[in-house]
Amino acid sequence: MTHGKIVKALSGFYDVLIDDQVYRCKGRGVFRNQKITPLVGDYVEVTLQESKDGEEGQVGTIQVVKDRINQLVRPPIANVDQAIIVTSMVEPDFNPLLLDRFLVLVEDKEIKPLLLFSKKDLLDNETQEIMQNYADIYRRIGYDVLMVSSKVGDLTTTLKPYLKDKVSVIAGQSGVGKSTILNNLDPHLNIETGDISKSLGRGKHTTRHVELFMVGGGFVADTPGFSALEFDELSLEDIRFCFREFLLYEESCKFRGCYHINEPKCAIKKAVQDGEIEEFRYHHYQQFYEEIKNRKPRY
Repeated sequence: MTHGKIVKALSGFYDVLIDDQVYRCKGRGVFRNQKITPLVGDYVEVTLQESKDGEEGQVGTIQVVKDRINQLVRPPIANVDQAIIVTSMVEPDFNPLLLDRFLVLVEDKEIKPLLLFSKKDLLDNETQEIMQNYADIYRRIGYDVLMVSSKVGDLTTTLKPYLKDKVSVIAGQSGVGKSTILNNLDPHLNIETGDISKSLGRGKHTTRHVELFMVGGGFVADTPGFSALEFDELSLEDIRFCFREFLLYEESCKFRGCYHINEPKCAIKKAVQDGEIEEFRYHHYQQFYEEIKNRKPRY
C-alpha cells in the first residue's frame, strides 16, 4: 500500500497526493458501515490499479484512514495546523464579536490562529487608528496579527512565511476577501470570487467544496465562507479555556472551577476592572457563556 494525503473531496471521490502525483480515489465500501468519512487533510493508505474505463493512468482505493490530530465539522477538514482568520476592516466593517467567535472555535480545537486584518488599502486615517489599536490588543493577548491589503501584492512578503510546512485553513465571514487572498498568493489558482452584495452587506457564497492548494511551501484550504458559527460542540467548561488572557489569572480566583460570571472574588472580573483584560473581550465571553448555557439540548 502507498501513503498519501487527501487534497480534495467531491461527490464521493477523493484526490490523493502521493509524492508529487495526484490520484483519483474512492473509499472502501466498508467505511460506510464503520461510519468512517475520509476528509480533506487525512493521511491515508491507498492501493492503486490501472484505470478500467479506457483512461490512461492509475486510480486508487483508500484502504486506511489514519488517526487525526484534529478535525473541523464546518469546513470538513482534518489535521489542521493553523487557522488564518480573515476579518475585513471595512466593507464589511470590522466585527470583533464575530472574530472572537472564530477564535473560540479555533482555540477549542487547539489550532494555532493567525489573524489577518484585510482591506488596509480602503482605510481612512481615523479607521486606521482604531484598527491599529485592535491589532495591538490581540497581539498583547498573544496572537499574530497581520494588517494587509487584499488588492496589492504585499501578501507574498507578509503571509507566505507563515504557510511553510503547515496545513492552513482560511476562515472568515463571506465577503472578507478569502478567495482574493488565495489568488494573490498564487495567481495560477484562479479561484472564483464574488462581489459584495450591496443590499445584504455580505458576500455571496462562491466556494463549494474544500480543497488543499500548495502555496508557499505548505497547504492552504479554500473553504466556504460562514455567516453563522454555532457552539454546538462546546461546553461551559470548554469556553473558559478559549480566552487566552483568562489563563493568566484564573488560578487566583477564590473558587476552583470559577466560571467568572457571578462568583465572588473572581480574579478575571478584577482584571477587567483593573484594565488588564479588555472589557469587550470579557463581554463577548459573557455572551458566549449565556448562549451555551441556554442552548436547547439535542436528542
